[in-house]
Order: sequence, then C-alpha cells, then structure tokens
Amino acid sequence: MNAHPQTHYPAATVVEQIVHHTLAVIVDNEPGVLARVIGLFSGRGYNIDSLTVSETEHENHLSRITIATTGTPMVIEQIKHQLERLVPVHKVVDLTVIGRGDKRVEALRLAEAFRARVIDATTESFVFEMTGRSEKIDQFVELMLPLGLVEVARSGVVAISRGPEAL
Repeated sequence: MNAHPQTHYPAATVVEQIVHHTLAVIVDNEPGVLARVIGLFSGRGYNIDSLTVSETEHENHLSRITIATTGTPMVIEQIKHQLERLVPVHKVVDLTVIGRGDKRVEALRLAEAFRARVIDATTESFVFEMTGRSEKIDQFVELMLPLGLVEVARSGVVAISRGPEAL
C-alpha cells in the first residue's frame, strides 16, 4: 500500500499578508547613492510608498533614507538583505515593531515631553503629530524605538516665506 496517496486536489494556496514597513537606511552622502537605492526597488518591482532623505551626520558624510514600503514578510526580508549588500549602505533598520502594556504610558510621557500631539489612539497604538527641527524629531524616533515604534512618516523640510508678499 502507498504511504503517500495520490490526490487530484491541489494543495491549499498559502496567502501571505501584505504588510507595511518603514525602513531607515544609513548611507554615504554622495551623488548617485539615492539613485542606486531606488534602482534596487524599481529593478525588482518593489513599490515605494513614501521616501524622505536628509543628511544626518555632516562630519561623517552620512544621510538617512526613510522608505515606507509594502509587501509580504518574505519580500520585506529580501529588500532589507539586498539593501544591506549595496556598497554605500552602512545600516538598514526596520522601524516596524509592536509594543503594548506599560510601554504605552512611557510613550505618552515622551510625547508630552516632546510636545507631540496624540491625533489618534486605539487600545494598542497611538498616532502622534509633531513639528520641529530634524534633530528633535530624530531624537523622539530614537527614544520611541524600544517602546514599539511601528511607523514614521515625515514630510521633510517645509518652508514658507515671511512677510506680506507671496513668492
């Protein structure tokens, strides 16, 4: 008798859930680096939902590229590993983590200290809104990481002229 009977029914398909992730990529601040990172995404058919770039360490000539993307967990892992292999990339950090419990109280305390407004709250998460210098926001993000930071969306530098006349 056959230990593995034949069947005419196909195996059940496994559907991996599409997840949102925010990646912080520390790179050399030099011409062409952003194009190489974007080329990695477009060349493999990965989508970028949001992209922000700013210099983080002038003395060390480093910039931070913050990329919001979506994909299956396997695709997200591939993206991270492929980014890490690019020569101008120093570090790839996935800012998408989950935290609950006492960390909520600490997150609210930090938000108050940084004058971040709570604009949405659920039993498992908060959405904060804050404005300020890039350094202030970077510091807030760093402090929120161990508390369960899930996602960061930044507009980048926004400027408006002063005075009675428009540009």
